[in-house]
Amino acid sequence: MSRVLLGAGGRVGEEVQVEQGPLGPVQFWRAGSRHEVGELLDHWVETSPWWQRGAATGGGGGASADLVATRQVWRLEAVRAGRSQTSFAGVFDLSWEPAENCWLLVRAHD
Repeated sequence: MSRVLLGAGGRVGEEVQVEQGPLGPVQFWRAGSRHEVGELLDHWVETSPWWQRGAATGGGGGASADLVATRQVWRLEAVRAGRSQTSFAGVFDLSWEPAENCWLLVRAHD
């Protein structure tokens, strides 16, 4: 089961701080707690649904509007710092939102 997280204003995702390594996130901070990434499970690129592209890009169209509407998503296994990797690990989806210049925690998998 996975939970989609909602942030400020009802948008999907909760803003988090991320330290990134050469292959992707290596740790992130959520609600004052540091989470260490144990394993990067997957990485993909998503585009906004076609009905949201105009709003996300200022109403423009064309190839450049499609590029602005993309985001990168990493699925990773992470553990809160100081806890045992085997007993307290969780799976999370983090996304980089270039239009907003921020990282979002968008899903937590049970």
